[in-house]
Amino acid sequence: MEAHSTRQRWTYAEFARLPTSGTTRYEVIAGELVVTPAPGLRHQLVATNLITLLNSFVRAHDLGQVLSGPFDVLFAEGDYLEPDLIFMAADRLHLLSDRGAEGAPDLVVEIISPSTAHRDRGIKLERYRHYGVAEYWVLDPAARTLERWALADGAAEPRVLGQEDTLCWQPHGAAAALEVPVGELLPDA
Repeated sequence: MEAHSTRQRWTYAEFARLPTSGTTRYEVIAGELVVTPAPGLRHQLVATNLITLLNSFVRAHDLGQVLSGPFDVLFAEGDYLEPDLIFMAADRLHLLSDRGAEGAPDLVVEIISPSTAHRDRGIKLERYRHYGVAEYWVLDPAARTLERWALADGAAEPRVLGQEDTLCWQPHGAAAALEVPVGELLPDA
């Protein structure tokens, strides 16, 4: 099923009145409401693996907070995104509220599907770059790859890791690094 969108000027108050129950996901990206159906099984398996690994690592080293979607990232009026996962460093936890992340997370992760691939690699990448997200990962379960964008470093292209590669993630200021084979993150459904 494909996502659809409508145009109007969306305030946060209007966005907050959208239904929160059910399986439909809502985002406002560059002023446009985007409606996406619930993710499928493969997406959820990848999300569970990633959240489990990152959260265990972050908690063990007291690095901050890992949060899974649905969790809103509120950048500015007309830009309310809902990534699959975010990491906020310990010194920036004040940006988390009951409304969502009220500023750029240190890491944003999207797990693509056929209905979201163009948007996740296009307008969402542009918005994450624009608002100062330091690092952005795009996991593609079908291609079994992880695209790693070092946005804080001004990367024009991602580093693409295949299932036989090892992801080495060391958040800014962390003494330890998480090393995990990409194939472990991308199970077969």
